[in-house]
Amino acid sequence: MIVTSNVESDERAYTKRENKYVNQPETSRPGAEALLRKLHERPHQPIGRWLRAPAHVHYKAFRMSDPPAQRPASRLEFQSLLGHLKISAEMTSVRENFGYGVKEAENGDRLILIWQAHTEYYNYQLWHVPSPTNGAPTFGPLTFPEYTFPVEPLGSVVCRLDILLTTGMLPPRNELRGLMPGPVVYGSRIFNEQTCVATSFTPDDQGRERYWVSVGPLQGDPSRLKDIVDAIVRIETYYHLLLMQKPLFSAAIDQVYKFEQVHLKQREIITSHIGHANAETLQRWLNTLTQDLLKTNRMAGTLHFELSASLPYDRIVHSTLASLAEKPLESYRPTSDYVLSGITGVAEGYQQLLKRIDTLRGGFEGIITIIRTRIDLILEAQNLALLQSVDKTTKSQVLLQHTVEGLSVIVIAYYLAGLCGYVFKGFQEMGWLKNANIASAIFVPIAIGLAFGITTFSKKYLHKKVEDEQPKQKTDKSEV
Repeated sequence: MIVTSNVESDERAYTKRENKYVNQPETSRPGAEALLRKLHERPHQPIGRWLRAPAHVHYKAFRMSDPPAQRPASRLEFQSLLGHLKISAEMTSVRENFGYGVKEAENGDRLILIWQAHTEYYNYQLWHVPSPTNGAPTFGPLTFPEYTFPVEPLGSVVCRLDILLTTGMLPPRNELRGLMPGPVVYGSRIFNEQTCVATSFTPDDQGRERYWVSVGPLQGDPSRLKDIVDAIVRIETYYHLLLMQKPLFSAAIDQVYKFEQVHLKQREIITSHIGHANAETLQRWLNTLTQDLLKTNRMAGTLHFELSASLPYDRIVHSTLASLAEKPLESYRPTSDYVLSGITGVAEGYQQLLKRIDTLRGGFEGIITIIRTRIDLILEAQNLALLQSVDKTTKSQVLLQHTVEGLSVIVIAYYLAGLCGYVFKGFQEMGWLKNANIASAIFVPIAIGLAFGITTFSKKYLHKKVEDEQPKQKTDKSEV
């Protein structure tokens, strides 16, 4: 007991020193040094010294509907859970996206609570490490003294796992079939010849999939237990994240098919009638296609948000399966058979659907562009006809203007000749002229010349006045 208490006091002292460094504000460190430390930190590494087999692990993963808002909320949820379980601050570490807490019971049992927030989901690993003097753990609720999980998690459930870690061999196949729900039990050797895993991939009455992991005799670093559990939960989490979108995918497939058929019919009708369609028909087509394009864009936005991460998730599952270095286990089907049969082609199907939607959207945009071009051509033809009409009107106005100017010369000459005729008659009465009629006849050409000169002078004066006013207006506008 003295040795145990010394070990525990050393662990607490180590945790205090670690938390003191972790809680130090980054503003007190140089920027480059803080960045390097953050890049190379592995906050889960200290957990390994508290692990041993046998152990009982519960895993819960929850998909967030609003990650930017719910990720900080999940950290607050984890901190409230630490307070509910009465885990001391010296045995906890809480960072931005990762945290853990360790609690020792009076009977020697150990509870390790691990929280981690990812891009789309967050999860809990709840480790119950029983004392060597207590009995071996079994599937079902955690038997740590006074343990409860009172919080209501955020988001929807991705998966729940119930994992047993033992040091002996796997139980006989018949015994495992009684412990595992479902018709088929899968098993494999992973990482090395001593580590075996068995599961049925079928949830029990509590909604948890059961895993029995035999790590063989305790050899090497106990932190390898965490690596084994992390690999299992990583495969399960991303496997479920991939398949959770299948209902949305199935519904979208039918909707995209309907849009494709509608678009095909619309394209045939428009192609055959666009040559002689009037502006009203073109506008009706344009309104219909614009509404369909908006619906397609809305559907594409939703599907891109939900399905765009499928390829990275698929790669994570495959790379994790490869890292297990899986080997067959006698009388069991390999665990990878079940996983790969469920996700093979799923991510590629999602991507093909996104490509179909992009193609459909491009088709709508192409037809809309053609119709708009056709409408622009009609408007240009109308504008050209209008310009031609204006040109004809202008020419007519010019001809009319010249005619009026000619008539004006005649009228002015007529009045001048008439006025001068009165003057010549007066001069004849006064005896200054012998014949007023001859003088009037001689003055007619002079009157015409005077009328033409007056008209020409007036027109030049008006043109000059207009030309002088235009530069003045431009100067006033530039000053404003």
